[in-house]
Amino acid sequence: MLALELAKRFRKTRSEQRFISFISMSSTIGIGLGCFVLIVLLSVMNGFEKELTSRILSVVPHGELYTKSEGGIENLDAQLYRFSQDKRIASVTPYTGLTGMLQSKGELKAISVTGIPVNQVGDKFSERVASQHWLNFSKQANGLIIGKGIMSSMGLSVGDTVQLLIPQATQDLTFKAPRSITLTISGALSVGGELDNQLGLMHLATASQAIGITSRAQGIQFTLNDPFSAYDTMRDIGYSYPQAVYMSDWTRTQGHLYNDIQLVRTVVYIALTLVIAVACFNIVSSLVMAVRDKQAAIAILKTMGATDRLIRNTFVLQGVINGFVGITVGVTFALLVAPNLSDIVRFIETSLGVDILSGDIYFIDFLPSSLHWQDVVITVVVAMFLSVGATLYPAQKAVKVSPSSALH
Repeated sequence: MLALELAKRFRKTRSEQRFISFISMSSTIGIGLGCFVLIVLLSVMNGFEKELTSRILSVVPHGELYTKSEGGIENLDAQLYRFSQDKRIASVTPYTGLTGMLQSKGELKAISVTGIPVNQVGDKFSERVASQHWLNFSKQANGLIIGKGIMSSMGLSVGDTVQLLIPQATQDLTFKAPRSITLTISGALSVGGELDNQLGLMHLATASQAIGITSRAQGIQFTLNDPFSAYDTMRDIGYSYPQAVYMSDWTRTQGHLYNDIQLVRTVVYIALTLVIAVACFNIVSSLVMAVRDKQAAIAILKTMGATDRLIRNTFVLQGVINGFVGITVGVTFALLVAPNLSDIVRFIETSLGVDILSGDIYFIDFLPSSLHWQDVVITVVVAMFLSVGATLYPAQKAVKVSPSSALH
């Protein structure tokens, strides 16, 4: 292809063209760096989303229906069977929720305890509670599993006896002494972040008895096949439920984490796309100067019969080569780094003795990464589109070069 051969020849550097070559190289580096950082950061966002789903959403229910009446959920077995036939729902679990203060050795700590049917949900917590601790918990009717953050802050250990103080509501809104339950610490729950300082688990029957639920459970927890459909699914279920109940879903309690990830993803994509666009402006600058420098050559080509299309394609290809080289290098490095980013960051943390993510603040203590090929494809397409777009104006300038004035 003649246009490609001419583009390659025009790219060759002479001593008087070093400045043009420098600008051309800077555009290539900028495009490559933008593609590299964009793919790596999108992989990090994907990693956070994956960890959110596998960690928090494996413990936190995707949706809940609950009642505040002492009667609890009516016709519980019939409702559980009905929901088990719904293809949107992976599993349903009866529960009773308690919010109170955990008291031990003169210290108090706010805690949200969920009463669960222990023998039915062992698989759900198998990765978050030590197997021996869960076995002990299943055998103790008054057993209590608490977040590792609570255990650490209160100096508790397995086998300690604690008091759970539960507030009692009155019809006339007067104060009443809280109900006290004596429980034994059976183990620690490790989810990550704030949840380790808030959550606790106990037996369903003990929890229901503590707040006077006459049926077996105060509410029903739902695990959905698609957790990101929780908002619509729970409203569909709640509005058609035969009993007056409250409904909730994970987007209300933990949705800020997911929203933060999506916000950062959007900001990263916009910012780094602009970085690639700025790098493409250097293609415009280098090609405009190349057109001015090659006016005599363009004029000679025209006098030899070169068409406007050939001239235009020559300079378009010259700019596209810069973009293609930058994209290829950037994407190649990204494909090498992104899948191994967690190990690279862990090595840096070990070498420097610093923690990039603290498990006390975030729900994970490492930098996750999950490479998605659609992110790579979109990045390549956007970068190539910007690279091609940056060549159109200089190529049109080359077409307008007049042989008579250029060779004068």
